[in-house]
Amino acid sequence: MAGPVEEQIYRGPRRRLIETLREGGIRDLAVLRAFEVVPRHIFVPSAVVHRAYDDSALPIGGGQTISQPSVHARYLEELKLTGHERVLEIGTGSGYQTALLSHLAAQIFSVERNRELLDRAREVIRRIGARNISLLLGDGTLGWREYGPYDAILVSAAASDIPAPLLEQLAPEGRILIPLGDREEQILTVATREGDAVTRREIGPVRFVPLVGAHGWPS
Repeated sequence: MAGPVEEQIYRGPRRRLIETLREGGIRDLAVLRAFEVVPRHIFVPSAVVHRAYDDSALPIGGGQTISQPSVHARYLEELKLTGHERVLEIGTGSGYQTALLSHLAAQIFSVERNRELLDRAREVIRRIGARNISLLLGDGTLGWREYGPYDAILVSAAASDIPAPLLEQLAPEGRILIPLGDREEQILTVATREGDAVTRREIGPVRFVPLVGAHGWPS
């Protein structure tokens, strides 16, 4: 976990970030609490740590970014988690969103295709003491069938359509949140399983890195 000196240094910037999220329309108290207790500065590279609590995306290596906090918050609020869910995350990245999820759901299963990013995320997650997170190196478009079905699936990269294996691993009444579109621009979409049907609702425009894999974009 972050030490007392670090906590003192970043307490003010973290509180300002929470206010920014509130002003941006985030109302879910559990989501705001997760941002309050998870130290974003230990998930970003040292070169940009001074911007850890800015509401902006930051590079984390491997051509990937840590999304801006307001985007994370929007994702998490849309999922309407109650604390009892089994959640699949596609794209561990820095591990920051994974850590936020660990305060909002019962079990988190996260898949990352970049070994270096996954190893770094695993170490930081170990540091903060999260014990309800399982990590896998693999193709996120295939999901993680062994532990499905999932009450919620969160995809942190853009696809042209929802990968079939992810829909297959969605529990009844489960929901999947994913950016859908082309490589440059997407619409954040939530799909909900209702019996044998899947309904979709568009939320708004976003821009994410492409979802690479067997059921996504070619690398």
